Amino acid sequence: MPFKRMKAMMIVKAMILAAGKGERLAPLTNTVPKPLIKVDGETLIQRHLTALVRAGIESVVINVSHLGDRIEQRLGNDGGLGIEISYSREPGEPLETGGGIRRALPMLGHEPFLVVNADIWTDYDFGSCTIRGDAAAHIVVVPNPPHHAAGDFALNGFKIERRDHNPYTYTGIGVYTPAFFTGMTQDRFPLAPLLIEHARGGRLSGEIHAGAWFDIGTPERLERLREMLGAER
Repeated sequence: MPFKRMKAMMIVKAMILAAGKGERLAPLTNTVPKPLIKVDGETLIQRHLTALVRAGIESVVINVSHLGDRIEQRLGNDGGLGIEISYSREPGEPLETGGGIRRALPMLGHEPFLVVNADIWTDYDFGSCTIRGDAAAHIVVVPNPPHHAAGDFALNGFKIERRDHNPYTYTGIGVYTPAFFTGMTQDRFPLAPLLIEHARGGRLSGEIHAGAWFDIGTPERLERLREMLGAER
């Protein structure tokens, strides 16, 4: 059955996933954590924080591991924006996307919260992201980019599905309920298999973003974005 439209719930807490090593961007990320890479004179994570404040987010949790102290030193407890920043520290190896969120759940409270990957560049309006119906999470997708032609999901109205052919790619942006992670006991795990499980169970809503979105995963993609923007390094 299609998801019922529901009144948008005001999301006031968010998490930025910033603990990854960014190995494909080495040697740049040997000394600079990927979230602090600059595009058009602004770090990726600072751009996210500014957009989150604009969307009405009051507090954000940032998970850190690789060169995490540099992120903390740069942003402090408010990023210079008046938003409350807390850090979920992952000693040793990063806990991957799913494990990182699960570890931070006590800091995120009992209500749905927004999650965004630190290593993307987008003009998406975070304030418009909300769960539809009784789904356990809501994700934002884009038409498959050339570097991910196989895609992740299909969309039927607001319902995210998993098919043989998947024309959309997960952007790294979504709203999650704590219940989405019920039953997960391991410390370290990726988010993708859990998203697929919920999609197959009809518990995942979604929307297509038609604007700008770039996954800053390789030096070539970083350079392409900078060229497109006429951006300074």
